[in-house]
Amino acid sequence: MLIAAALSYRMIDLQVRSPAQYVAFGESQRVHQVTLPGRRGAILDRNGEQLAISIPQRTIWADPRLVVDPKSTARQLAPVLDLDEAFVLERLTTDAAFVYLARQVDDDVADAVLELGLDGVATLEEPKRFNPSGPALAGSVLGIVGIDHTGLSGLELQYDGLLAGVPGEVLLETAPDGRTIATGTLDETPAERGADLTLSLDRPLQFEVERTLAARVRDMGAKGGTVVAMKPATGEILAMATVTRDDDGEVIQSGENKAVTWAFEPGSITKPLTIAAILEEGVATPTSVREVPSTYQLYDAEFSDSSPHPTEDWSLTEILVKSSNIGTMLWAMDLGGDAVDDYFKAFGFGRVTALDSVGESSGVMIDFENWSGVSIATIPIGQGISVTPVQMLSAFNVIANDGLYVPPRLVADATDGRGDAIELEIGATRRVVSERTARQLQTMLAGVVDRGTGQQAAVAGYSVAGKTGTAWIPQSGGGYVDGAGNYHYNASFAGFLPAEAPEISILVTIDEPSAAIYGGYAAAPLFADIAEYAMRHFQIPPAGEVLLSGEVVPEPTVADDAVAPRVRGQVAVTPEPVAEPSASSTDSAADGDEATSSDESSGHG
Repeated sequence: MLIAAALSYRMIDLQVRSPAQYVAFGESQRVHQVTLPGRRGAILDRNGEQLAISIPQRTIWADPRLVVDPKSTARQLAPVLDLDEAFVLERLTTDAAFVYLARQVDDDVADAVLELGLDGVATLEEPKRFNPSGPALAGSVLGIVGIDHTGLSGLELQYDGLLAGVPGEVLLETAPDGRTIATGTLDETPAERGADLTLSLDRPLQFEVERTLAARVRDMGAKGGTVVAMKPATGEILAMATVTRDDDGEVIQSGENKAVTWAFEPGSITKPLTIAAILEEGVATPTSVREVPSTYQLYDAEFSDSSPHPTEDWSLTEILVKSSNIGTMLWAMDLGGDAVDDYFKAFGFGRVTALDSVGESSGVMIDFENWSGVSIATIPIGQGISVTPVQMLSAFNVIANDGLYVPPRLVADATDGRGDAIELEIGATRRVVSERTARQLQTMLAGVVDRGTGQQAAVAGYSVAGKTGTAWIPQSGGGYVDGAGNYHYNASFAGFLPAEAPEISILVTIDEPSAAIYGGYAAAPLFADIAEYAMRHFQIPPAGEVLLSGEVVPEPTVADDAVAPRVRGQVAVTPEPVAEPSASSTDSAADGDEATSSDESSGHG
């Protein structure tokens, strides 16, 4: 009777006084809440080709409370999951209702786990990020996604809020062995898919750029290199790649997008910007002539051209074609340091671009009031300032765009999970120099490739405008000389084509080449290879003729100080130089001696 009374009391206590407590306890043993991550949006190239997508993968998880024999379970699971048995045992004996054992495993692994029929062990679906074109293609641009499907670098991090979507959740009722009860509780709040991003990148061109850049860095014995290719008129980035050498000396795709994070002293590829300011302010015209010595003393510093030459009268066009440091400095002094500073800032130096990429550098522009006495000589030729490759090419595009600065773009558009367009912020277009000034520079830069330091950037059938650069690299201890008394160099080439109706612009930088230090040798040939491929790939017709009803019509020539009419993509005008280089320079260029043919000096080129 006492036992019956005790049992009756306990029954009343369980069923009448506090049933909700025990019902909740029972539900906690069999009902589980699982978060459903929102499916991450895809990243596509300009043609809709997939660069990054999310595919469902199965994850192995366990409810330790339902695991009957943790040691035996750990012993069976460890070899299937390729995990340490002690680690699995630790997870299975955790005081929790849900633990991950292995995330996003292959289907054969998940099937093998389920075949074991272990109590308390089950699977769920999670999305995993894949790069259909391979993890290396545009890897530093796209970035990576972590195990929890959040962006960790690159565009995946910058646009994580758009790509990630909205998580959902599901309530599952499971049996003691961990399997879902088909007729049990099931309450699901669906996850919302993230937005898709369409980039301006062109996948075939990106692949070709990465392939040829890696080959060029190997051939030049360089530490690395960066290439950016753009459509000048729209600012769209068509390709952006960086390669580097690993600890074993192998050339590999860099995990860092140095096109936006790396600030380097550009050297002579900035001279066209200086000359643009000189032309715009009316200080000189393309045919203006002045006396140019081989060396020049400014305070306690002596500057020189790339190779000794007698004091000669050179036009502004010849100074650019020969990449004369002294000539550029002298005209810059007439222009004035404050004007140089203003124009360089107008070209976009000293601030991040409209890309606003993760880790993007603003470069370094010394405030004008802090210029030293020799800054008026060094800054106009691209030493003493630093820029990123994207900054530099965007500035160079001003010349291609008839004087307009068009901000760079990498994300062309975005659509949410329902297919609705998402408005993206883009930078503003602004005028930097007049159309007349830009057109004069286009013709002058065509002369650089036609007969100057950039001859190896020529592309058969097309007129190319560009500029070589060979710049000292600042050393960590200060100055440009390392502990052994040696200089280190960046070689570069920036240009666009067709010169009179620019469709593609390209910047090539080769970091510390050893086989050849000059931009005309180390960087210009790679520019030519990429440009030739781009012309074929985008089916841009050769310059110099227009096709009208099957007829071939030759185009007129244009003088350096003329402004010719243009029809983009159809009309190409072959530039005609105002002043030919001297006989000695022409002969030297034919001999292939870049220094003699007035390429950049080993100090300031």
